[in-house]
Amino acid sequence: MLSTISFIAVLSILVIIHELGHFLVAKRNGVKVEKFSIGFGPKVFGIKRKDTEYLISAIPLGGYVKMAGDSFEDSLTGQPWEFYSKSPGVRARIILAGPFLNYVLGFVLFSLIFMIGSPMLTSRVGELLEGYPAAEAGIKAGDAIVAIDGVRVEYWEDLTAIIRKKTTGRPVNLLVNRDGGELSVLVAPKIEEKKDIFGNTEKIALIGVKPSQEVINVKYNFIESIYLGAKKLFFLTYMTFKAIFYMLIGRMSVKDSVTGPVGIFVLTGKAAELGIVYLMQMMAVLSSSLAIFNVLPIPVLDGGHLFFIAIEKLRKKAVSPKTQEAATQVGLYLLIALMILVFYSDFVKFGVFEKISNVFK
Repeated sequence: MLSTISFIAVLSILVIIHELGHFLVAKRNGVKVEKFSIGFGPKVFGIKRKDTEYLISAIPLGGYVKMAGDSFEDSLTGQPWEFYSKSPGVRARIILAGPFLNYVLGFVLFSLIFMIGSPMLTSRVGELLEGYPAAEAGIKAGDAIVAIDGVRVEYWEDLTAIIRKKTTGRPVNLLVNRDGGELSVLVAPKIEEKKDIFGNTEKIALIGVKPSQEVINVKYNFIESIYLGAKKLFFLTYMTFKAIFYMLIGRMSVKDSVTGPVGIFVLTGKAAELGIVYLMQMMAVLSSSLAIFNVLPIPVLDGGHLFFIAIEKLRKKAVSPKTQEAATQVGLYLLIALMILVFYSDFVKFGVFEKISNVFK
């Protein structure tokens, strides 16, 4: 039940924020917005204010806006309040406003997480791996590693980030807090080759330690939170575009790298069980990803519309409706094929086929 509620709430918020961006900028530029709906499908409730009917619809998964003259299927009259009567620049701003607001939401959520505090694993050792140098050097479970070669560490992610780069083969000096006292331990890391998420082989240093379950809540002040929120958002953007590029050239598997509605449902439920900070983190990542995905130059998506507007700007002439409709159909078929692939991958990844099979046994 929690998974269903959190999934619907998160997805609805993200899509409504997206559509709100289109709505606000359209209104600001004199485009008549005929409908603003929370949800899809049959109307449950509606109220009209000036030119716009505000709706609550039966299927609570997002929402939509309907602008006057925003489709070639409409009877375009050339009135100044119609979408296609506006200049390419105005239309581009209206289209871009949706992804932009999702991107802003991602930034705000990331910043809020740093502000209200997020749980972080401390640098206390919980387990030692056999055959690795930490155990052989005398590190014990319960030790807190507080410095590496003179660099202070407090959190597990900092510890692992520093250790992984010690690939010269020289021993590292670990300052360890044990039973209230500090001692230095020399450990010669084990160098191994691993593949990163992009399939690139890299050398990393390992000492063979696992974290304890000791967690502390880490908060930052307003300025630090804004900086760290922006830093996290830009890093996520860089990694997303890099992943998309690697998928396009075949170095990453689309099936294994992309998660669809089934995966989002499962992951959102797990995040909700862990607490509000984890759910906010999930929503921030999804909102940022939705913004990035939507600006890709694929017909059907906002980026496809922006692509046609860019061509119109260069040619000083709009792309013909017939060409746009044909390209949109191709884009739609490609998205449907991608969704089928992603659904299948999610069903396999999260054991949906097995659960269905067990029902009929």
